[in-house]
Amino acid sequence: GYKEVREEEKSQLVGNVFTSVASSYDLMNDLMSGGLHRLWKERLVDKLNPFPGMKHLDVAGGTGDVAFRIMDRINNVARRAARDIQDDHLLEETEIYVCDINPNMLKVGKKRGRLGEEDKSLIWVQGDAEALRFEDESMDGYTVAFGIRNVTHIEKVLTEAHRVLKPGGRFLCLELSHVEAPPILKNLYDYYSFSVIPAMGEVVAGDRESYQYLVESIRRFPQQEKFGRMISEAGFHKVEYENLVGGVVAIHSGLKF
Repeated sequence: GYKEVREEEKSQLVGNVFTSVASSYDLMNDLMSGGLHRLWKERLVDKLNPFPGMKHLDVAGGTGDVAFRIMDRINNVARRAARDIQDDHLLEETEIYVCDINPNMLKVGKKRGRLGEEDKSLIWVQGDAEALRFEDESMDGYTVAFGIRNVTHIEKVLTEAHRVLKPGGRFLCLELSHVEAPPILKNLYDYYSFSVIPAMGEVVAGDRESYQYLVESIRRFPQQEKFGRMISEAGFHKVEYENLVGGVVAIHSGLKF
């Protein structure tokens, strides 16, 4: 957020934030966004257009919210298709990796999976977005939702995303961004962000400070155009972004040629 800390301290401090909020993370997302985060994630998956047999990496996806949606979409595609041995084989080859640096977030995601019919294609991996333990050109797709603003070096994350994607693979980032609206609406948004959300975090999660950080981290994140340039500088082509709700969130995308 706005607090100045040494570079080597940031990952530990951010880790402490997500350890604190892990158990209430999904509930708070519903409350803070009025449930809109579900639609935003559906839009992200629409842009990904997942398919049976794909190898996909969802980074900072500990609670599994995006990965479950991707897997549901792949299963729906398979059900709509004429089923044969080849279709079944493609489903068996599907691998959706959920990578998160925080073990508590992964624990929440695994528990959610057990509540339903856990899919063997979902693979949970503890790892650092800045130093992924995946081979070069091994993934068809890469998503990160509401996570990239919390890393220490955004450039390293983007470079790693480019490295692990196959040629033709797509990078997609859903992130809280900068509102492009008249001043009165921006002022209302600022009031909601800095006054309502931390208070909500204190009541629901018993942790005001972590949600104060989350709000401040949004304001420190690069604006849409600048973040798009960073994605291009990492080697991606056809970089574009879509603002949702006037820039409250944005989906950036890029292709690896």
